Amino acid sequence: MTVLSKKIASDYFFGGTTFVLNLASFNDNIPSESQQASKSILGPTVNGWEGRGYTGLYTGPYFDTSTPNNITAQLGTHAFLPCKVKQLGNKSVSWIRKRDSHILTVDRYTFIADERFQVLHNGDTWTLQIKFVQSRDAGVYECQVTTEPKMSQFVQLDVVVPQTKIIGESELFVKSGSTVQLKCIITQSLEQPPYIFWYHDGGRVVSLNGKHQSVERVNSDTTIGILVIKSAEKKDSGNYTCAPSNLDAASVLLHVLNGEHPAAMQQGSSASISYSMYSWQNALVFLLLSNMFWWPRPRT
Repeated sequence: MTVLSKKIASDYFFGGTTFVLNLASFNDNIPSESQQASKSILGPTVNGWEGRGYTGLYTGPYFDTSTPNNITAQLGTHAFLPCKVKQLGNKSVSWIRKRDSHILTVDRYTFIADERFQVLHNGDTWTLQIKFVQSRDAGVYECQVTTEPKMSQFVQLDVVVPQTKIIGESELFVKSGSTVQLKCIITQSLEQPPYIFWYHDGGRVVSLNGKHQSVERVNSDTTIGILVIKSAEKKDSGNYTCAPSNLDAASVLLHVLNGEHPAAMQQGSSASISYSMYSWQNALVFLLLSNMFWWPRPRT
């Protein structure tokens, strides 16, 4: 094994974890020490590998600080964390999750079972991709280069969680034959949801039989999904759920009345509760009085 091969092998030791690589393919392309020594200190690359010297101000790898170090992604979307390294030479680039020091990738290899993580390599840029971002993915990620000492650049990932709400009360009372309009508003949304599904008592609502759906993007972070029910019938009563893609859902309970008055329904419910409480109170008083009059007195 050449000196450079040994150096590559040693650079793959991170925090007590050793990665065993097949270096045979490297040896055929790495110039010998005599070949490297014969090159000028400002000479070109040799067989795809840079020589001992580097042109310009820096004498080795360095980070391009023009890339952003704060990334914001919406829950359920894909996040891309860039890391641009100039004059990398034969060094390696790794991505590490700071909260648990877990090595995610080394060069193009992935070292985590979570398939949402992978590295995208394009020229000098090594981008960490996190698919279908979750709230727990928020935090600091380290882009590390295997120099001596190690070089690191940190990227902060913030995850925005949109809020879903159906406008109005949690219960809605309408007369039979009325037109019902349910509005589902999604706020703090960096991207418009690809779709918004409506469900009636667990079954998906389709735009048929007097039901119509629409979606409107009202501003940069707000989307409204609308469900219209024309000539509502008793069978249209039930639970309606607004379910945007990859986001939390919201529900409302619809009551279609045939001549009943909503206030009367609510008062009947309250009266039932009051009567129940009154019955329990009477039973408790009776029990106390029974103990007072029927409790056996001690013998004298």
